[in-house]
Order: sequence, then C-alpha cells, then structure tokens
Amino acid sequence: MIPVNKPYLPAFEKYTKYLERVYDKAWLTNNGPLVQELKVRLEEYLGVKNLLPVANGTLAMQLAYKVFNLKGNAVTTPFTFIATSSSLAWEGVTPKFADIDPLSYNLCPNKARQAIDSDTTAIVPVHVYGNPCDVEAFEQIGKEHKVKVIYDAAHAFGVKVNGNSVLNYGDASTLSFHATKVFHSVEGGAVIFKNSDDYERAVLMTNFGIDTKTINIVDSGINTKMSEVHAAMGLAVLDDIETILSHRVNLFELYAKQLCGIATMPAWLDGASLNGAYMPVMFNDEHITSKVLDGLKASGVFARRYFSPSINKINCYGAADNTPCPVSEHGANTTLCLPLYTALSEQEVTYVCSEIRKIVGGK
Repeated sequence: MIPVNKPYLPAFEKYTKYLERVYDKAWLTNNGPLVQELKVRLEEYLGVKNLLPVANGTLAMQLAYKVFNLKGNAVTTPFTFIATSSSLAWEGVTPKFADIDPLSYNLCPNKARQAIDSDTTAIVPVHVYGNPCDVEAFEQIGKEHKVKVIYDAAHAFGVKVNGNSVLNYGDASTLSFHATKVFHSVEGGAVIFKNSDDYERAVLMTNFGIDTKTINIVDSGINTKMSEVHAAMGLAVLDDIETILSHRVNLFELYAKQLCGIATMPAWLDGASLNGAYMPVMFNDEHITSKVLDGLKASGVFARRYFSPSINKINCYGAADNTPCPVSEHGANTTLCLPLYTALSEQEVTYVCSEIRKIVGGK
C-alpha cells in the first residue's frame, strides 16, 4: 500500500535529546527555551522577522484576524482546505468567495478585486499546494482598497519568490506545522507579521492578554501557546529540513516528467521555488478523475481529491448566497493529489505513474 501522505519522523535519538532538555528544566509550556530556540532558528532559516510559534495552523489564522480586528467580510478562495474559511467564520468574519485562476488554481486577483465591497476588511489568499499567489497584484489591491492582506501559507514553508521568502508579503502570513506538512512539530503553526507592533500585540494575545513583565491583563486574549514537547519535534525535524525538501522536490519533478501529456499541473508563479508540499494533477473531466482514483486504489495506491468540494458549495460557508465559482468547482471535480512524502521512493513514484498511464490509456 502506498498512502497519499506519511509524516516524517526524525531519528528517535535526535528527538529524545531535545526532550531531555525539557525534562532537565521541567519547563513544559509558557514560551519555554525550546520554543524560543525554534522561533529564532525558523526566522533565520526562512528569512523572516516577527515569527510567533503557536499551537496549530488554524489558531495562527484566528490570531492574525484578531490582531487586525477584522469585521464584515474577507474575500478568499473556495479552493482550499476548510480551515481557511472556518477560521474566518469562527471569528465572526464572513468568507466572501471569489473564483480561482484556471492556470495557477490560486485566488484570481481580478475576481478578488471585483468581490470587494464596503464591508470587506481583508483579503485572505492561499498559496495552494505551495504555489505562491500573484503576491504583487494582491499587494497593490490591498493598498488601493485599504484592506489587510493575510496569506494562508500553510503549504508554502521554505518557498521563495525571486529569492525572497513568500512569507514576507502581505500584512501577515500563517503557517501550519501539522504532521502532514513538509515541516512539522506534530501539531503547531506560526504567524509572521510584517510590522513589529502587530507582532507585539499578538504576543500579548497568545497568553490570555497578560503582559508577563507586569502580570497585568492589557488586552483581550486566548491561549495559543506552543508546548516544549512540540517544539522539540520541530527542532528535530528542522535539523533535517534540507534533506526533506530536496527529496520531495526531486519526487515532484519526477512525477511531472513521467506524467507529461497524461495530466496537467498548476502553472507555477514565475520566479518561485518549489518545496514539494503536494503533487496535484488535473484531468480533463470528473469521469477520468474518478476512474484514476478508483484504479489507483485497486492497485494499492491512495490518492485524494484535494480540495473537494469547492467551499462555496458548502451550505454553511457559501451555497446560501449562490456565489458562482465555476473554475473552483471544476477543479474540485478534476484534481487529485498523488502520494508525496519523504519516505516515498523514486521506484514507487514510477509505479504510481505507470498505473495512471494504464488507467487513462497512455503508454
């Protein structure tokens, strides 16, 4: 059996060395030394400032929305994991869907601009599959309409645009460190803020609004803190991150080569690097997509419709207002993510591709 994903596990001895430091200090949470070390190392590795580790990627988004005091609605994409929209709705912000670009599968800047109204306080694009959005276009839209631009960058760990971290765009970017991501801490996430003032307010919010210097409650807050145990896993994985990314990108490129002419992939943003976060492939219609999905399963290979359904078709998030997003809806019916993880071998990728060619009638 070849699963669609498998979490990376660093050498057990490496992980336990970090855990020994946790036991030595008996400091389990509340911004412990391992969380502090992870923050510094991530900022250095990613080329960013104002990075705040948190307990998971969904809380990262919710924290960003709170810092910017979002109200009304936020224009976002229907082609993403449900957390992008559910985190908005949970904070009382209505997701307002705009359709995606048919080539990149990212939120279309022109459609997003058209969707902005007097109640819009933010745009929340997603770097889908680790493929950066048209960041320059969204920067301009944010300035023109005086709305915040907050990126869901859950898939974009380590990705650069023209040599600059994609996380440096927008007013904030959020990361997920869930076990299925290229970099993980089992559960975890982070928010990267453009401005240090926003970062400092988020630091207060993440600890119930308590100023640890004065022990006074100075802001509304919640608990989004990352634990030392999770930071230990993050540090152990970060030790191996270059090997992880290199292997995943190699497999991504091998898939692309072997499936050329059989399936298509999103058009990558010019000047953007790869991180091998996912292996998305698109087929001509839903019938072929279902045929490939079922055929692979019969051959011991598990693929996934990712993302399906298009979120504008889910009653509690968009169907009620009849938001038309035909490109996203087509993508939800015709896109599969193929197996891609660090333990996957080139031989297994070749096997998956050969089975797909058999199923669709290719040679």
